[in-house]
Amino acid sequence: PAGDSQRGGFRGGFGDRGRGRGRGRGRGRGRGRGRGAKEGDKDWVPVTKLGRLVQDGKIKSLEEIYLFSLPIKECDIIDTFLGTGVLKDEVLKIMPVQKQTRAGQRTRFKAFVAVGDYNGHVGLGVKCSKEVATAIRGAIILAKLSVIPVRRGYWGNKIGKPHTVPCKVTGKCGSVLVRLIPAPRGTGIVSAPVPKKLLHMAGIEDCYTSATGATSTLGNFAKATYAAIAKTYAYLTPDLWKETVFTKPPYQEFTDYLMKNHSRSNVQRQEQKVY
Repeated sequence: PAGDSQRGGFRGGFGDRGRGRGRGRGRGRGRGRGRGAKEGDKDWVPVTKLGRLVQDGKIKSLEEIYLFSLPIKECDIIDTFLGTGVLKDEVLKIMPVQKQTRAGQRTRFKAFVAVGDYNGHVGLGVKCSKEVATAIRGAIILAKLSVIPVRRGYWGNKIGKPHTVPCKVTGKCGSVLVRLIPAPRGTGIVSAPVPKKLLHMAGIEDCYTSATGATSTLGNFAKATYAAIAKTYAYLTPDLWKETVFTKPPYQEFTDYLMKNHSRSNVQRQEQKVY
C-alpha cells in the first residue's frame, strides 16, 4: 500500500491484476509507438486544410490555431508544434468495462490518458478498445487532438513568470465539481493525485483546489479538472479589455495557396491508389 501512495495512488482495473496488465502492455506499446512515430514523420499526408497549412509552414504556432478556434482533426498537427520529446503522456487509468450479451459478457478496456508539455498545454483522451495497447494508443491520439492552451497568472504582485491560475475557475463533469484557486508562490499544487497530475502537466506550479461529488470516479474527476483548466482562457479579465484587432483567419488568408497547391481531385486519386 505504501508503494501505491508514492506512485500516485492510481487504481487500474481490478486491483493489482488490472494494473499489472496495463503497465506490462504499456511498456511494449512505448517501443511500438516510437517506431510508428518515425514512419509517420516520413510520410504524413495531411487530409485537412489546416494540416496542409501546418505542413507547408504557413501556420507558425499552435496559438494561431487557438486564436480562430479551428478544430484540430489530425494529431500530427500537435506533433509538428510540440515534438515527441516535448509532449509527455501518462496513463491515468485502465479500467475494464463490460457489456452483457447472450453469450455472457464482452469485456473491453477503457484508457484515460493525459498529455502535456509542462508549459501551458494539456490534453485529456479517453478510448475504449478490446486490447489495452490499442486503447492506450487511441487515447493518446485523442488526448493530442484535445490539447488546449492554459492561461497562467499571479496570486499577488506580478513578479517573475506567471505561476498559478489567473482567477478562481470551476469545472464540472457528472457529479464531480473541481474548483481551482490561485495560490502564493512556493505553495505547490494542493490537491488529490488526479488533478495534481493534470495541473502539473499544464505547467501550473502553485494552486489550491476544492473538489465535491463522487471524486472516486476517476474519469469524471479528470474531465472536471480539464474543464476547469480550459476555462482559464474563457474568463475575461480587465487586462484583456483592450480593443480587439481582427485579422484574417488562416483559411481566408491562404485561400489562393490552398486552391493552387491542393486541388481536391489529387487527394481522391491518392486515396483510390491506397485501396
